[in-house]
Amino acid sequence: MSVNMKNLISMMGILLFVIGLCALPSLVTAVIYREVASAISFVVLIALCLLIGLAVMKLFPPARIRVRARDGFLIVALCWLIASFISALPMVITGSIPSFVDAFFEMCSGYSTTGASILSDIEALPKSILFWRSFSHWLGGMGIIVFATAIIPSIGVEGMMIASRETPGPTLDKMTPHFSDTSRRLYLLYMIFTVVLAILLMFGGMSFYDALIHSFSTVGTGGFSNYNNSVAHFASPYIYWVLTIFMILCGTNFNLFFVMIRRPRRAFQDEEYRAYMGIIIAFTVMIAIDLLTAGNYHDPFRSLTDSAFQVASVITTTGFATTNFDAWPTFAKMLLFLLMMLGASSSSTGGGPKIVRILVSIKLIRRGISLKIHPRQVTTLKLNRGQVTQEIATNIANFMFLYFATIFVGSLLIAVNGFDLVTTVSAVVTCVGNVGPGFNLVGPTMNFSQFSDFSKIVLSFLMIAGRLELFTVFMLFSPYYWNSNKA
Repeated sequence: MSVNMKNLISMMGILLFVIGLCALPSLVTAVIYREVASAISFVVLIALCLLIGLAVMKLFPPARIRVRARDGFLIVALCWLIASFISALPMVITGSIPSFVDAFFEMCSGYSTTGASILSDIEALPKSILFWRSFSHWLGGMGIIVFATAIIPSIGVEGMMIASRETPGPTLDKMTPHFSDTSRRLYLLYMIFTVVLAILLMFGGMSFYDALIHSFSTVGTGGFSNYNNSVAHFASPYIYWVLTIFMILCGTNFNLFFVMIRRPRRAFQDEEYRAYMGIIIAFTVMIAIDLLTAGNYHDPFRSLTDSAFQVASVITTTGFATTNFDAWPTFAKMLLFLLMMLGASSSSTGGGPKIVRILVSIKLIRRGISLKIHPRQVTTLKLNRGQVTQEIATNIANFMFLYFATIFVGSLLIAVNGFDLVTTVSAVVTCVGNVGPGFNLVGPTMNFSQFSDFSKIVLSFLMIAGRLELFTVFMLFSPYYWNSNKA
């Protein structure tokens, strides 16, 4: 395959320009809190990104981009890796995270909305660096290129083709004739959620700065907090429940919110949404009962609060914590581990395999059992009263196989650290699924600093691959992708 270098360079220029613009609020934060070193680092980042970005866009205008379907995979994968690479500069320049590998890991975790961290003392970092760290969640939640198409309409239909490679979920719905309009509608809703949540959190006693940090992380379902003990720092049931509700909202298919405006009943008939809410309610009740019967909690309301919060946090792959759930009974932890393997809804900001894929996989299993009993029976797969084509079913089955194969191979690579099995497997599962905390040495009160540089690079790759739905990245390792003679 011959790569169209002009398209690739043009998109890199757009990416750098967008990152430069997005770093401006962090620079303002550094000025407000008089963080001189941080301000200088952001000036360097902004100047570098804007100058190079504008120069590239001048030489290779976005309106002239003509992208082939296969080009989109390479462009998106490189965009996300380069975004993580260059966005790590302020952390290294200020010495907040001296190791570039660690800073790269942190920003991969930020953009992929994973929330895994190598930081042992988060509160020691400058406020502007923590702002930039959490703002990366907000950018990565909806998608960097989706954001670019919203502010640079001239990318047009080519932008949709590229953005479809980074959108969480099996499909990307186009709600308007122009994809740039669709992007703006999505980001308008995204911003409304962010602003409303920030206001509600301030009503609960958070400062404006804290409210912004946690709004970025919640709406982007990322989970970075500016406190060492995460959301538990606030010890407020009001804040816990507000965040729980918004995590659930942002783990919902965003397209459903537009459907609800016109046809509310149809939205609630969506099979994925009903399964998503059913799982949250069922797992919350089971964990709350388990915590009470095991003696971990004596107050039913607190048990329900922490259970609902952690269930919402894990299934939406946000990764916040109100308590050390690694100290919970085995049954409760097993339920959380299952949630890590499910993920949120398609076309949401959440990670993981997505509920719709789980539903279709279950239907495939049921059909397989039925065909074993009645070989001549003609059965069709249906979802939301529509037929699931064989192509879609095959793609979902292939994804699920690749998902578990990635966890297996990733665990083998990480096993060289010599950590216990639970730590090793949960670290890989939480990175591929973009969840954040795992169990044992990577539990909610721990971090990933003890891993070797090799393991951090592997886990960084897995976070990006998981956020980009695996195939976008792994396709680049196939000889079929690079061989122009093979379709």
